[in-house]
Amino acid sequence: MPQTSLVSGDRIPEVLARLPPSLDLELLARETKAIQRPRKLRSGADLLRLALAWGPGGMSLQEAAAWAGVLGFVHFTDEALIVRLHNSVGFLEGITQALLEAVAAVPRWSGRVVRIADSTSLCGPASTGTDWRIHGVFDLAQGGFSALQITDRHGAEALDRGEPLAGEIRIADRGYANARAWQRFCDAAADHADFIVRMRWNTVRMVDADGKPFDLIGWLQQLAPAIETHEQPVWVLSDRQRAPRPIRLIARRKTPQAIAAAHKQLRQQANRKQSTPDPRSFIAAEFLILATTLPQDGFPAAEVLAVYRLRWQIELAFKRLKSQINIDRLPTRTENGTRCWLYAHLIMALLCDNLSQDFLESFP
Repeated sequence: MPQTSLVSGDRIPEVLARLPPSLDLELLARETKAIQRPRKLRSGADLLRLALAWGPGGMSLQEAAAWAGVLGFVHFTDEALIVRLHNSVGFLEGITQALLEAVAAVPRWSGRVVRIADSTSLCGPASTGTDWRIHGVFDLAQGGFSALQITDRHGAEALDRGEPLAGEIRIADRGYANARAWQRFCDAAADHADFIVRMRWNTVRMVDADGKPFDLIGWLQQLAPAIETHEQPVWVLSDRQRAPRPIRLIARRKTPQAIAAAHKQLRQQANRKQSTPDPRSFIAAEFLILATTLPQDGFPAAEVLAVYRLRWQIELAFKRLKSQINIDRLPTRTENGTRCWLYAHLIMALLCDNLSQDFLESFP
């Protein structure tokens, strides 16, 4: 059964009041060509109202069209409504970006803004694989997203998705261990932002101080077992036209239980693929390995490791999107329909984040 609509006729003023004051819905609707000739649909507010009713409101196209007719703000057939919604993708994306830009950055660690990058996969009707991805950047101090981007399954994870802020520290998992994306991230921030990324042993080319290839596995093998945390300066190669970028490698040996679990997982993956696991993977699996551009002064290895562990916060945020507003239950089969449906859900999620700040600021 469809859910009860979250945007009933007498509550839309409260929804509009949560939008940034600088956002002009009518101008945005015209600029994105969501409304070109205002005949039946006369305002951007009404278009947003319809998208929220159909998306997170849980209505079918027929129900949304009938609901709008009962309230009297527009009279559409469901066929006409889907055309309008398909044309509203740019409009809804613009609202999403305006809500994200309104989130103020708050320093959290050593006067720096700490943000986490990750993505979540979605599948369409009758699909078992990844059809769409939502890429997000989560601000730890605000407890909400500061950047969101929708791509199809070809949109790879990259550290530079979401414009970096000067003074930002961006944290990411192993899927973001890509030297070219690291370079783009630093260039976008004019080298005024840093990152902490978990390393894979075989995806980034590194050299030592003499310009010779750095053997990560060889370095791990010679680390003293009695010392838990180790650190090594290296230089990363992004392409032939760029000078190597200095980073710090930080490695921490896992507990025996964690090592045994990691080795078991490697064997299971090899069995599923009917392949022989690389012995170097077993060596790397014994350590948590981080790459960071943060200076050693003021950011000791133990603190970098501790801050990295906060990465699970964005996983919880994506889980809330799926469990609370069902953003993973895609009912659409067309690209524009899917993007419209997803952006409507993201708008609702960001409005809920904005509303939650009122409660967080209240005492007790």
